[in-house]
Amino acid sequence: MLIKEYRIALPMSLEEYQVAQLYMIQKKSRDESSGEGSGVEILENRPYSDGPGGCGQFTHKVYHVGSHIPGWFRALLPKAALQVEEESWNAYPYTRTRYTCPFVEKFSIDIETYYKPDSGTQPNVFNLVSAEKRQRIVDVIDIVRDPISQTEYKAEEDPRLYRSMKTCRGPLLDNWIECGRGQGGDSVMCAYKLCKVEFRYWGMQSKIEQFIHDVGLRRVMLRAHRQAWCWQDEWCDLTMEDIRELEEETARALAQRMGKHSEELGSGGRAWGSAPTPGGTEGARPLTDSVDGTEAGEDGVPKQWSLSSRSSHCSQMAGSVTHQSLSEWRMQNIARDSDNSSDEEFFDAHGRFTKTLYLPPCCTCPGSV
Repeated sequence: MLIKEYRIALPMSLEEYQVAQLYMIQKKSRDESSGEGSGVEILENRPYSDGPGGCGQFTHKVYHVGSHIPGWFRALLPKAALQVEEESWNAYPYTRTRYTCPFVEKFSIDIETYYKPDSGTQPNVFNLVSAEKRQRIVDVIDIVRDPISQTEYKAEEDPRLYRSMKTCRGPLLDNWIECGRGQGGDSVMCAYKLCKVEFRYWGMQSKIEQFIHDVGLRRVMLRAHRQAWCWQDEWCDLTMEDIRELEEETARALAQRMGKHSEELGSGGRAWGSAPTPGGTEGARPLTDSVDGTEAGEDGVPKQWSLSSRSSHCSQMAGSVTHQSLSEWRMQNIARDSDNSSDEEFFDAHGRFTKTLYLPPCCTCPGSV
């Protein structure tokens, strides 16, 4: 397991960040879901009263990532395996998010976050014991000075250039924390993110855990927090009630988009539920529930899965194609192909992988980014 603690400072208050983060997540979910091997399904978004952090908002999502992972990895897995599930508990200013893949039993990402009104100076905000502190790697993310890839760079999302028309804050200097914070505001806050990545398959554990941290977490969080700051004219007038309405609209829009793609596949394409046959070729297998998470209601608007129907569906698939030996065979083949491939081939997804894994912040993902 590779453990890193990311610290991301921003020139805004904790109250502002709560709105900025949730606005950014729903916007990116809507903008980056095409319904064609790339998209986000919101299965649940509801309050909870007894969970991580006490009371908060629970979300359950599915990310379809088939078109955003290396080809050698994708070739060894059935279409239904190219999904990542996210469960997130948002008890702001504390959040916890967990990512799993139903077809990769020994893989998980666990992100615990505290949001504090400081610039990232607390040495042990998670109260780690000595052994955990020795294992932890602290990584400070600077939204102004850290480099961003040329393919992702946008001048309108550059904190060095951006100036808010509504709040008159910005542009940010390299040493904005020391000299006047955000030029017009004296608030500062920091997201402390303790990220634990585990991929327990012999021969490739270190390589993939490092890849997930570098590409799926750090790179995504850097870009997401730059956007949260540079989109402030879009969210600075919103209330939490406005945010919840936007989230509901986004959930409906994503359900319709994914449902439309499911219908297109049914008329001539191959569905997400297709699984490999014993001979090694892939063929479609009829499913009782829509694998894309929606089914048409009486009003014609696609309805999202319930947890019970989804759990039943996953159990059916698990019984037919996911035995322990089959999983181990897949991972051994992935490890072999990984060792035989070049670094360029392994990292060929850098420019595309981040489109769906904002873990949100998460990304993406109230606690992920």
